[in-house]
Amino acid sequence: MLSVFDHTGPLSRRAMLSIGSLGLGGLALSDLLAAKAHGFAEKNHFTSGKSVIFLLQHGGPTQFETYDPKMDAPEAIRTVGGVTQTAVPGVHFGSTLKRLAAHADKLAVVRSYQSGSNGHSTRPIIGEATNKANMGSIYSRIVGTNHSKTGMPTNVALDPTAITPDDNGPDVRFGKFTQTGTLGKSFEPFVPGGGSDLQKNMKLVLPKGRLDNRQALLRALDSLKNNVDSTGVLDGIGKFRAQAYDMLIRGVADAFDIHNEDDATIARYDTSQFINDEKFAYVKNGQQERHWYQTNARSLGKLLLLARRLCEAGCGFVTVTTQFVWDMHADQNNVGVTNGMDAVVRPYDHAVSAFIEDCEARGLSDDILLVTTGEMGRTPRINKNGGRDHWGRLTPLMLYGGGMTHGQVIGQSTRDGGEPLSGAVNSDNLVATILHSLFDIGELRLEQSLPTDLVRYATTGSPIPGLL
Repeated sequence: MLSVFDHTGPLSRRAMLSIGSLGLGGLALSDLLAAKAHGFAEKNHFTSGKSVIFLLQHGGPTQFETYDPKMDAPEAIRTVGGVTQTAVPGVHFGSTLKRLAAHADKLAVVRSYQSGSNGHSTRPIIGEATNKANMGSIYSRIVGTNHSKTGMPTNVALDPTAITPDDNGPDVRFGKFTQTGTLGKSFEPFVPGGGSDLQKNMKLVLPKGRLDNRQALLRALDSLKNNVDSTGVLDGIGKFRAQAYDMLIRGVADAFDIHNEDDATIARYDTSQFINDEKFAYVKNGQQERHWYQTNARSLGKLLLLARRLCEAGCGFVTVTTQFVWDMHADQNNVGVTNGMDAVVRPYDHAVSAFIEDCEARGLSDDILLVTTGEMGRTPRINKNGGRDHWGRLTPLMLYGGGMTHGQVIGQSTRDGGEPLSGAVNSDNLVATILHSLFDIGELRLEQSLPTDLVRYATTGSPIPGLL
């Protein structure tokens, strides 16, 4: 990323290399704004130009109180809180998903998905199905780490610190969301949060008054060029230098700032109304207060807004995760099912609905695919503490957008909601579905500039039937 330091300090070779890595050469501001307006991810002969947002419901979401309610089951299994009728006749969601129920005709719900995990992990965004790499890292390895026209990172991972830098980051006890497997660190997701080096390097470290002086900025870039000309690394700096100011002040950096949205849009996404400090202050983990539920409510909606902005600016894959909030074992260290509906499901319902409504209004329903699922599901039987425990045989899965066929329920679960009854699919199928959304598989098979094993991996999976 680009780092330009104050003129009183040196312009280092490391900063020079950071400029080179962003690949912003020759971008006109009008090109960037056009890409942002139309939601273009990288587009060439083997890509679709679509983007994917993967919302990981970390902790293990309950299928019973979300997309696969069971009101006819025995009391010890039955969905807590009842159901709500959706926009699709005969299809019901859990009662807390009232807003999403109204959008069911735009969704695809999979009631027969098995993530393959019976414990906490980073599946399915990272797992055996992705060769232990963040799924977005596979995408960026194929298309490049930065958009060829906008310079936007093609793979971004968002956590609450992207909204509030001092907030809690993601829970990484069970795996890091930036893993790249055998792909190498250069394909890690861009993580704009928590004061990370990547985030800091997005900024021009110059006094505010000098940011209004384009010539001062260009002189700083000239000084950098003079220091590194002998390396030959910055070929084309002349083409880059005239665009640097607009790119950083009005371009990529702006895409990471949701305050550039109008107040009404920010308010639409805001989930902070669901913060209840008094009700959930008791929740601890390892005798240390985590404030998971406050953090989730404070940030979830705005993270989805940020994700939409990044896709419009050219990002192809965005991972969104908050805190470890879907772990509904009991009203002790975690929340149980009843309190979990207030603490977790309501902000989720609000945030995802706001995202859908926004995309529909902006004409992005064909350009962005939203995937929401967790690393596992929850037990059919409610435990003695009012919660549901780990369950690896069934995991709730919902998809919106991407130009897919929606208003449908794929597969069925057994009467107790414990495993697939028909149409079982797994993480391999989900990953294949996402890759088929991002790429023209036929063209990708013919691509000779990429490693053969990577192309084979990306093109041989079987998508979830009925979606493509």
